[in-house]
Amino acid sequence: MKLYGIPNCNTVKKARDWLDTNNIPYSFHDFKKQGIDEATISNWLTQYPWEKLINRAGLTWRGLDDATKSGIIDNTTATTLMQAKTSVIKRPILVKEGKILALGFDENAYKETFKL
Repeated sequence: MKLYGIPNCNTVKKARDWLDTNNIPYSFHDFKKQGIDEATISNWLTQYPWEKLINRAGLTWRGLDDATKSGIIDNTTATTLMQAKTSVIKRPILVKEGKILALGFDENAYKETFKL
């Protein structure tokens, strides 16, 4: 199982703490250090629309100019943006065997996912 995110993100910290507290093994993929490949994003886009994968409430999105924002219209343009500015991706993303188990962190959803 892999948790994708940014180490200094509070929501990612909550997810990591929850997984650690509940002794659930995972590896951490740091968007800032490791980036994200197109194949992974393409896989995610088969499970969630780009509108859910891009965090439009976050500082990164809000910091983009209007022309860039209005240019994100489909999976291709969203993929390009997510690869160029990984902090625009909603996080954390918890993945097991290519399947997204959770997008973002909600303690109750994690409990449900892991039957705790």
